[in-house]
Amino acid sequence: MRFLNPKTDFAFKKIFGSTQSTDILLSFLNAVLGLQSPYRIAGVTILDPYQAPRIVGMKDTYVDVRAVDETGRQFIVEMQVLNVQGFEQRVLYNACKAYAGQIQVGEDYRALTDVIALTITDFVMFPERLDVVSKFKLRAHDGELYGDDLELVFAELPKFDKDETQLDDIADRWFYFLKRARDLTMIPAVLEQDPPIMHAFDIANRAGLSEEEDEAQSKREIFIQDQIGALMKAKAEGEAKGFLAGETKGRADGKAEGEQAERLRIARSLLPLFDDEKIAGVTGLDIAAVRALRH
Repeated sequence: MRFLNPKTDFAFKKIFGSTQSTDILLSFLNAVLGLQSPYRIAGVTILDPYQAPRIVGMKDTYVDVRAVDETGRQFIVEMQVLNVQGFEQRVLYNACKAYAGQIQVGEDYRALTDVIALTITDFVMFPERLDVVSKFKLRAHDGELYGDDLELVFAELPKFDKDETQLDDIADRWFYFLKRARDLTMIPAVLEQDPPIMHAFDIANRAGLSEEEDEAQSKREIFIQDQIGALMKAKAEGEAKGFLAGETKGRADGKAEGEQAERLRIARSLLPLFDDEKIAGVTGLDIAAVRALRH
């Protein structure tokens, strides 16, 4: 057996955000958010990704998985592979937009329900924190909670380093699925005890994909690897150029030159795939520079 890489946008939405994924998303949210009775989510309604608004900048994908539970709480679930410029602000913006978008101007603010934004990252966001999952709410300077209205939750996959013999709970098993599914040729016995995870494996099985879907997934994986490689190359070349040019322009100037040149190269490669705003966010270029490249 061969399985999709759940960390790509195509596979993540297919596994967690499709119309048949309710049991999967329900189990995943309860596990990663650490919800115990009586606070466990009893049911979710997944918004159809083909009815939701499209992500600004992406020409062929839709907004991240969104769901509403039985109490009216809203959930935004996102898988982020690349640590691009402005990512933290985008997470906060999307959560605030979902919260404010529940009512129209002049309507009763009491109709607002809580919004929880769960972001799974394939990179370390908080090196000073040891836990895989970090939760943030609005608090006063002395730690007193302002309210539960808005919560940002981050799960950093690189911090999860357990093998299949060390999986203690359902959260461990879900993180293992996200990190290792692509490399597996058979399902470990320890994961067979959880029907939602088995369902996730069933959806992720490449054998069930159409030829078009399989090709789309492969292209996504290649694209992600190319961008990771390009970003690493830009950093290395910038540092090397800064070192070599240190006597004449200074290390900082040389490094900046190398990084700027690589950003422009990456931006050119992205022109057929993204709009100008998205490319500017990914590369860190000024929007005017991206528009100049396009025209």
